[in-house]
Amino acid sequence: MDQTPIDVVLAILQSPRDLAHVRALVTDDFTYVSLNYDNPDLKRIMPWCGTSHGAESIVRTFTDVSRHWDVLSFDTGTVFGSGDNVAIFGRFTYRSIVLSTLVTSPFSVFATVRDGKCSAMQFMEDTFATAASFRSGGHWTFHSDPEGSPVTI
Repeated sequence: MDQTPIDVVLAILQSPRDLAHVRALVTDDFTYVSLNYDNPDLKRIMPWCGTSHGAESIVRTFTDVSRHWDVLSFDTGTVFGSGDNVAIFGRFTYRSIVLSTLVTSPFSVFATVRDGKCSAMQFMEDTFATAASFRSGGHWTFHSDPEGSPVTI
């Protein structure tokens, strides 16, 4: 029986560190976007960030994530699709390995499935919170409000 686009994407997320499993579910020209298209500063903190290609990109990302954090939970919430497009919303809780900082973040996945295989996937999360779980010192100063003062965290 053929899998629906939703089934394909959920199957990838069930075992994202198994290369043979992922390779069977993605196209040869698969594109994976992790958190952003290209942000050199964020990539220094989380090297898997950005745009990459091939089944290996998912495996590498989820392997690196589990090297940097203990994955305490990864829960899929709402899942829906329209034609070849799939959207997933959920939440996860990680504990950073080096600092033992706990973070819970919402996540979303947008994926496209073509001819029964995933051709593109974008994974988004609260990168401010997840990157901050690695913060070991210093201050961050932000000035977002045009009528307000800078905020230092």
